[in-house]
Amino acid sequence: MKLIDISADNIYRRYINNPISEAVVIGGLEPIKQFDEMYELIKTFRSNGCNDYFVIYTGYNKVEISNFINKLCDFNNIIIKFGRFIPNQEPHYDSVLCVKLISDNQYAEVIC
Repeated sequence: MKLIDISADNIYRRYINNPISEAVVIGGLEPIKQFDEMYELIKTFRSNGCNDYFVIYTGYNKVEISNFINKLCDFNNIIIKFGRFIPNQEPHYDSVLCVKLISDNQYAEVIC
């Protein structure tokens, strides 16, 4: 698929003008690989007074991305789902996300 560039300001405007939006979920592929763009998006929301939750789905373990977590703590209301998919695990309910996660090693945490 062709890459589509959408500015953080454009995403913010679309979000804020949608009356049912209450949180931003960043997932698919690996968001940490585009950390600078993700950081700028959160910064745009916060600088415009929007403190809604950002939920980041990553396959990394907490210790592997501690430097990114420290930078994300410049902001509040950040949730990260940690852990890689491991086949043949028992799904379990995660009380932070209020969903079932597919692998035993996966969990979410409010980091800031």
